[in-house]
This record gives sequence, C-alpha cells and structure tokens, in this order.
Amino acid sequence: MKTRNEQVAGIRAGGCGAGGSRISRRAFVRGTALAAALGLAGCGAYDNSGATGGSDTSAKSGKDSVTKLTFCLDYTPNTNHTGVYVAQQKGYFADEGLEVEIVQPAEDTAEAMIGSGEAQLGVSYQDYIANVLASDSPVPIVAVAAIIQHNTSGIMSRKADGITSARGMCDHVYATWDMPIEQATIKQIVEDDGGDYSKVKMVPYSVDDEVAGLRGDMFDTVWVYEGWAVQNAALQGYDVNYFNFRDMDDVFDFYTPVIAANGDYAQQNPDVVKAFLRAVRRGYEDAIKDPEASADLLCAAVPEMDAALAKQSALFLAGQYQADAPTWGVIDADRWARYFLWLNEKGLVEKQLDTGAGWTMDYLEQ
Repeated sequence: MKTRNEQVAGIRAGGCGAGGSRISRRAFVRGTALAAALGLAGCGAYDNSGATGGSDTSAKSGKDSVTKLTFCLDYTPNTNHTGVYVAQQKGYFADEGLEVEIVQPAEDTAEAMIGSGEAQLGVSYQDYIANVLASDSPVPIVAVAAIIQHNTSGIMSRKADGITSARGMCDHVYATWDMPIEQATIKQIVEDDGGDYSKVKMVPYSVDDEVAGLRGDMFDTVWVYEGWAVQNAALQGYDVNYFNFRDMDDVFDFYTPVIAANGDYAQQNPDVVKAFLRAVRRGYEDAIKDPEASADLLCAAVPEMDAALAKQSALFLAGQYQADAPTWGVIDADRWARYFLWLNEKGLVEKQLDTGAGWTMDYLEQ
C-alpha cells in the first residue's frame, strides 16, 4: 500500500494510526489531483455488477439473505473508526442483516472507491467532498453522518516556545503540506490574530510522529489532531501547547471526518444505508459510554495498533464523537454551508460550490 504522501501529493496530521504514532490525515488536495484519482477508478453511477471491493457486494437481499457491503477507510485503522469496528466485533451489523468488509484504499483514495461503487460507504472529509463536487468529473458521493461532531484539529508546539495563539507562529518554523487550503487557513488565523503571515517560516512536513519532530527541532509548529498527537505527547510526558482552529473562527469548525456513501447506491438502497448507520451508531454510542473497552475491541481487530495510545485517544474522543449534538452523526446545515462558502470566497475550489450540497440526513434515523 502506498503512503498517503505518494497517493495524494502531501500529508496532513491526523487521527490514530495502527503502527504506533504513525498516522496521516490526508492532505488538502487540489481538485485536479483528486479528479485524476477519481478518473482512475471510474466516474459512472453505481453499478452493482462492477462493485469489486468485496467478494460479493450485492445490494439486493431477500428476507432471509445477508446484504454484503464494502466499507473503505480513509487510511490505516484508527480511533476515528472505533464505532465501525465495535459494530463489527459486537455483531451489530449482523443484527441488521449486513456483512461488512472493512478495507483500506489501495492505489486510489477512499473517495475514488466510494464514487466508483467499489465501496458503497467509507470515510471522507468535508474538504475532500468539496474537491469532488468542484471537479470536472464529479462522482456521486455524499456525507451521511459525522463521525466526530466538531473539528478537533489545531496547532501544536513545544511548551517552552510559548506559542499560545496563531500570531505566535510568526518567526517560528511551521511544517507545511504546501497545499492551498492548508496555507489559506494558516494565513487567515495568523492575520486574524494580529500576526504577519509572511513571517511564518515553512518547511516541508516530512515526519510520521509529530512529537518526535518537535523533539528533534525539525519544526516549531505543526497541524495536528488533538485526539492523537496531543494525546501522544501527554502519554510521552512531553509538554506542548495546543490551540484549535474552531476557537479562532467558527468557519473552521467543518466536518472531519464523516461517513460518506455512494449517492446513487444510497438512493437505490436507502434501507441498507439506514441499517448500516443504525449499527454504526450503536458502535459509536458504545465508544462514548465505555471508551476503554471499545479501544480493546479496536485493538483486537487491529493487533498492531499501539494499545496504550489507542486507549488514551479513545478516552479523549469519547467526549467528541457526539459532543453537544442531540445524537451521534448529526450534520448541521449552517456549519456545512459556512465552510463551503469560505472555500468559494477564497477561490480554493475550481468551481463554485452549492453550499448546501454534498451531505444529507436522510439515512440517519433520529
């Protein structure tokens, strides 16, 4: 399997990885790059006969038959995916008459696999869906549930450097993926905080472990997810400062990650998608109620995972999966639209987005 660096021309710090502290939240990718990846996977509507993600991905099931689905992760298994693995390990999918194969993307992205119908559902992000919708060859992909209710990413730095807000990034070294949306985000938070963006020094992001990068003076600041890198620092006893983006501007409280479905498949098989989400919601509700036991189930399914870090991450995410939403999985229309509007206004997508497109709550039963 190629690394995310090889797959999408850049990496972005992310959730919890199976190989210890190694994990990359996929980079903000230009729409053209994503369109090319999607083109490799095929751009047609869902065709059951062409679905090859599992041994049998048939969407058609009689009363006593089992519906087989392929669910594509965004990267290696991690604590963002805990509810999916809990649903599998505890038989919640089976309760719904589903047999779910969980796969990782190979040569293409999860969006390519979902959009082509190789996988009926999978993990994506609001910014990735934006690039799909704005591409020259859009494919049917739609967010159907929020895995984590709020954006839990931000900037981490060594505590000794005293960088407690965005303007403190000036005259320090930031590890960048050299992506337009990423750098537009950094520019806005620095300038809104009274800093001079031109004084932010940048080096290429080239590590798997952000804590090791800070220890080794490879950079001073780095974009991370609080649920993994900050927990990793705490577990190592390494003192860091951290501030998150959504506290600086609510436009950055976008949805990352989400469960996405092939839109054509979902329209043709709404009961199957609803059944999948019922099972997964039970899994995430368990992860909220008993994070350590749920982390144990995740590690049992993925034995190479760092168990201590997985539990530390699970304890943090237990309060984040649903957070202040009425139930797990809810997507707020205003928050979704606000981020798409920002992408439009900053010219960060190839085509103007319909700010209400790319998501639906039709399949998540309240």
